[in-house]
Amino acid sequence: MVLPKKLEIYTYNDYKNKNDDNRYELIDGRFYAMSPAPSRIHQKIITELSRNIGNHIENNLLSCEVYVAPFDVRLIDEGQTEDSCTNVVQPDISVICDKTKLDDKGCIGAPEFIIEVVSPSNASIDYVKKLYLYEKFCVKEYWIINPETEHILVYILNENNQYSEPYIYTFSEIVKSNFLHGYEVKINDIIKK
Repeated sequence: MVLPKKLEIYTYNDYKNKNDDNRYELIDGRFYAMSPAPSRIHQKIITELSRNIGNHIENNLLSCEVYVAPFDVRLIDEGQTEDSCTNVVQPDISVICDKTKLDDKGCIGAPEFIIEVVSPSNASIDYVKKLYLYEKFCVKEYWIINPETEHILVYILNENNQYSEPYIYTFSEIVKSNFLHGYEVKINDIIKK
C-alpha cells in the first residue's frame, strides 16, 4: 500500500524567501497565489472605500490607520514565532487601531476591521478560508464585497468571539459599521463618482 505524501506546511520564513514574481497569501501553512491585477471595479471599490474610511477616521479623530493590499498581516498561533507562523494574508483593506501591531513589514496580529473584495478566482478563499481565519484571530468586523452580485456580507464578532449570521446588503443600501461607530456608506455612491 502506498501512503499519501505528507502535505508540506510552509511558514512566514518560507513566504519571505519566495523568489518568484507572484504574490501569495499563506493560510494554514499552504500558499495561495493571488490573482493577477483585479478588475477595474474591484480596484475602484478598494480605492474609494479606503479613502472614505480614512476620511471618517480623520474627521472623527480616531486613532486608527487604513492600509490596502499589498500589506502583510501576520497571524500568529499560540506556540508559533513570527518566522514560524503559518498565516500571512493581504486583505484588500485593513483598519488597525492598536498601533503596537504595526511594524515596517505590515501588521503582526489581527486588524480590528477587514474588507475583502471578491474576485471570481478567489471567492472560496474570501467566503470560507478567510472567514474562518478572521474569526479564529478575532477580527471584530469582516466585510465581503462581491462586485458581480453587488452584495456585501457583514460579519460581526460576538461576545463568544464567533461571527454571528451576516448582515446582507446590496450596493444601493446604506451599510453601517459596527466597529467604526458612525461610519456608514452606500457602495453605489462611492463608485459612481
